[in-house]
Amino acid sequence: MMDTNVTILLVDDDKLSAMAFKRSFSALKISNRLVGARSGIEALDRLRGQNGCEKVPQPCLILLDMRMPYMNGIEFLEELRADLALRHILVFVMTGSISPENRTRAYDMNVAGVIPKPDSGMSFLKTVEMLRAFLASDRVPGLILNITHHNVRYRRGCSLNH
Repeated sequence: MMDTNVTILLVDDDKLSAMAFKRSFSALKISNRLVGARSGIEALDRLRGQNGCEKVPQPCLILLDMRMPYMNGIEFLEELRADLALRHILVFVMTGSISPENRTRAYDMNVAGVIPKPDSGMSFLKTVEMLRAFLASDRVPGLILNITHHNVRYRRGCSLNH
């Protein structure tokens, strides 16, 4: 039987955002593994299991911040979609602001959605609740969030942990 537990890869260089997402997952009793990456480069290493990083289990979903150092969200999407082994991964883009050009480019690279980056505790809860509702729908066959009465399980990464 195929494991349908989705690993969430949060790609965001902001430590406070990462902590708020973890608290929101816990508050909503979502027990899926939440793996953090602080840059697009680190996220690709985690997805590929390279450079000392443990490979992120599949299936997975990516929450991608658009503004990051070293490799921004668009550059990350270009590399992700060019990789035959990774191009199928569902991606939600998070941003405080996005130019119309970058919004179009993101959708051209098959993102599932562009969502406003949360800025407070309640906003994070609403964002995670929306994500849970999307994944629980029949729009994403084979992917489910594992909702239990336990705290969220976190997987420690290779070099940088959120």
